[in-house]
Amino acid sequence: MTTADSPATAARRPATAWPLESAVFSAAMVAQRLPWTDAPARALGLDALTRDGLTRLLFAHLRRTRSGRPVRLSTPYGSFLVPLTTGDAEAMLTRADEAGVLGPASGLTPGGRRYGLSPHAPLDREAAAAVAGADPRALDDLLAYDVDRAIAARRGDGTLEWHAWYRGMLRLSRRVVAGAAAVEDTLLSEVTAAATAAVGERPYEARSAALRRRLELYLADPDPASLTGQVLAQDIDADAAAPALAHTLALVSESAAGTALQALALLAAGAALSPWDAVGEALRRYPPVAAAVHPVRAPFVWEDLAIGAGTEILRAPGWLRGGDDPAGPDPDPGPAALCGSPAGCAAARLAALVAEGVVRVVTARVRPVVIAPGLGADRLPDTLDPRTLLVALEDLEEGSAGAGEGRGSVGRTTAVPAAAYGYAPAAYGALAHAGADRLEQHAQSLAACAADSGWDKDDAGERFRMVLLGHAERCAEAADGVRRAARRLAD
Repeated sequence: MTTADSPATAARRPATAWPLESAVFSAAMVAQRLPWTDAPARALGLDALTRDGLTRLLFAHLRRTRSGRPVRLSTPYGSFLVPLTTGDAEAMLTRADEAGVLGPASGLTPGGRRYGLSPHAPLDREAAAAVAGADPRALDDLLAYDVDRAIAARRGDGTLEWHAWYRGMLRLSRRVVAGAAAVEDTLLSEVTAAATAAVGERPYEARSAALRRRLELYLADPDPASLTGQVLAQDIDADAAAPALAHTLALVSESAAGTALQALALLAAGAALSPWDAVGEALRRYPPVAAAVHPVRAPFVWEDLAIGAGTEILRAPGWLRGGDDPAGPDPDPGPAALCGSPAGCAAARLAALVAEGVVRVVTARVRPVVIAPGLGADRLPDTLDPRTLLVALEDLEEGSAGAGEGRGSVGRTTAVPAAAYGYAPAAYGALAHAGADRLEQHAQSLAACAADSGWDKDDAGERFRMVLLGHAERCAEAADGVRRAARRLAD
């Protein structure tokens, strides 16, 4: 008997939850796909009845009744062994990974649907560090061109259109991972997404082979500024490097498009003070892999628990966050939030750094403003789907010119999006408030223009000045009226 197997004599099977506990856990899972259920509870101040509150109470109860040990729960989506802390989840999965008994992980949506996760492949840490750079300015320079294009593609009202932003971030991801020659290779991103979606299914081998063939174009002539160039500079064989590069491309695409946009919203809401804080908070609150299922192919022992073949371990960092994990917030949420590997992931850390770089470059050029949903630093939603997030980018004030110099804001991009049917009243309130700000800025611009000394030359100039001042007064009055309406809608 080996040392690793010696505890088996004293090992016991994991505890099984009571039927009522499984029923409540199942209800919490189902509630994850019903975000509107939180509204009445929040309106009444009953946070314990929100989805997040229910999850927190449930995990606190399970820890108390099971001494914090993992418990087996039955749900409509399957029977899972659920570690109740992030530390136990990582330790259990690491032990299983070392024993070589884990099958490919799959993601689990709030609706119970399983989906493919990009297969983990170890990335050379030195190559990843070379791309990230000791000086963040080097990474920012690499990202700047594609970020500038994404900013320039915003609508005339200053808002970001999701599909345009997504396409821009995929371009940026291809530049970082595969190099400048891959920037326009949209097929590379499409094949990567198709291969990831097919993990664990019959088409996976064919799609994975297609992805390797596509990557060979950039492995044959690597861009030294890209991750591919840095990996091959470490004398790593191209065939061995391909899986890690494909995994990194999938994770960087996810973080640059989704996590970076969520981080911009958190910064705009005052829920974070720096790009790194914002990205870390976005990954902790809204992990792209909120729940992952890890199938066990052969029995193994972890601490005093004998875990049998066929067990499915549910690792749910998004739910454990809502359950007040005694271990406290994860100081490095990137690996668990972006990758299903229990052994840590250098590609996920690089993806988080790229998201931070995107936020840093954006905020150096423009100011993010959240239009919908309405966010507050102390009242953040439990879910924040980047595809439905409406963010505007306001131009930063240019110079320090005062009103007396006659410099106006006409022609600047503003943060006032077109109204869309179906927004909540609070969202319309945000739109109205942004419109009031625009009217007030326009009134100031007209007054500044009227104050210019060029109108002093003749009577015609004075008449035009009076016209401008009349328009400025009407804009100011309209701004007051719209602001009152905005307050009514927001209440």
